[in-house]
Amino acid sequence: MSLPRNALRSIPALTARRTLTTRVLASSLRMSPTQNIAKRRLHATIQQFQAATAVAPTTTQASHEKIASPADTTNFIDNQFEASQTSQWIDLHDPATNNLVTRVPQSTDAELRAAVESAQKAFPAWKATSIMHRQQVMFKLTALIRENMDRLANSITIEQGKTFADAKGDVLRGLQVCETACGITTQFTGEVIEVAKDMETRSYREPLGVTAAICPFNFPAMIPLWSIPLATVTGNTLILKPSERDPGAAMILAELCVKAGIPPGVVNIVHGSAKTVDFILDEPAIKAISFVGSNKAGEYIYTRGSANGKRVQANLGAKNHAAVLPDCNKNHALNAIAGAAFGAAGQRCMALSTLVLVGKETQQWMPELAERAKNLTINGGFEADADLGPLISPQSKKRVEDLIASAEQEGATILLDGRGQKPSDPKYSEGNWVGPTIITNVKPHMKCYTEEIFGPVLVCLNVETTEEAIELINANEYGNGASVFTRSGPTASLFQHTLEAGQIGINAPIPVPLPMFSFTGNKKSVAGTGMANFYGKDGIRFYTQWKTVTSLWRAEDALATQKETSMPTQS
Repeated sequence: MSLPRNALRSIPALTARRTLTTRVLASSLRMSPTQNIAKRRLHATIQQFQAATAVAPTTTQASHEKIASPADTTNFIDNQFEASQTSQWIDLHDPATNNLVTRVPQSTDAELRAAVESAQKAFPAWKATSIMHRQQVMFKLTALIRENMDRLANSITIEQGKTFADAKGDVLRGLQVCETACGITTQFTGEVIEVAKDMETRSYREPLGVTAAICPFNFPAMIPLWSIPLATVTGNTLILKPSERDPGAAMILAELCVKAGIPPGVVNIVHGSAKTVDFILDEPAIKAISFVGSNKAGEYIYTRGSANGKRVQANLGAKNHAAVLPDCNKNHALNAIAGAAFGAAGQRCMALSTLVLVGKETQQWMPELAERAKNLTINGGFEADADLGPLISPQSKKRVEDLIASAEQEGATILLDGRGQKPSDPKYSEGNWVGPTIITNVKPHMKCYTEEIFGPVLVCLNVETTEEAIELINANEYGNGASVFTRSGPTASLFQHTLEAGQIGINAPIPVPLPMFSFTGNKKSVAGTGMANFYGKDGIRFYTQWKTVTSLWRAEDALATQKETSMPTQS
């Protein structure tokens, strides 16, 4: 259901109308107390009406115009959007203009506790719900996300800064996890074997209980959808903490969960920063935590969460390399590199941030790459010509610009400088703009190489041989992804088998697997052992635990026997 923005600010009025309608419907129920079928139909009607009026109070206007009266972001507890009683608010600004979009609450202790209690209360019934029913809910959620894709993308563009097309891609990649979760009935089968006469052992998976997800700012829809479908379809309840920088998409997803038929308490959303994270890490009722974000935060979350006996899956930082060989399809490689390095303003954990140029010939291609990058347009996300939008915050802009400056100071060459670039429209004059930047002649010790920049900056290193390229890439502490551009099958095979990154692309610059597989980063790009991968089979394993049952039913116990009716003689 889509309502005008003025209606979104009228949630109390909607609630009042819902209450009145519920009373009228309930009154008609009392008029026919003996009609059980009518009762069931009426109950369903009440539920449908309540779901239809559970509207997320979010901003989804398709423009970067200033919002006259920004609505506060609410918590979502027991399938209700509830205004926070906090005194601590986090201002959220449109990255393209730095106009205020909403205030995000630091959820209070009582609100955090209410979310946990709601999830605990909902778990037994949701666990007992048949997997066929949970699958049907997932079918409905998938359809609703597809229907609301533009609305979700609008929210992402306003709050995160992505172009509208890129924001739709954000939603689509999350939707694909939902679509894959719809196949749970074939992914969730157990194992059974007869181990002795009349004795069998069977193993099957059960949900953990209350789980939690702590989400980053760079994928406001996709990362929540790495957790919501798998956590719930396997029978868990979920407490979601979206990024305080852009929670709007998650709030819309909460609304769609209600409409899809997810019961109260199965999905709850709370907000905040470090205080909320620490609550999740320390709360005994929460059994597992999913996190995507920086190394500093992720290592802290993994260490503290694990110490408290929780399962933790954590995908952290990256420095994704692409080796470019002289025999590659030059035109394809340059186009692919430009898109992968500068799309989403480089704010992707799988962005192509590092180029390894093999041989002298490939180094001579850099001016052509710079020309292609120069032709990319930075603009507000709703503008038709926008190729990349702003960075998420003024602080991110400063950090990126400081890292570019450090490269200059350490002796690298700024082939293309995006500092100072901004759209021509004056309404974007205060946005967090950095244009595509290419830094050449980079050495492995330089700060621009050793740190994840997380901006539209491509650093380029030179090597003479294939072996040197492999050695350089493997020496890096990160291991999310790596790519190679070549026409040679044997060379591609060599890179595939010797590179230590978890996800390898051959003539593909961003080798993120679709959700029938798992996201398999390694090394310092994951916390802990790296065994708790996201989505795919590993995702199902993360949200479930094995139960093994051995049973004995003797066949002779089922045989009919003649009862003895004579007086016992005790002989």
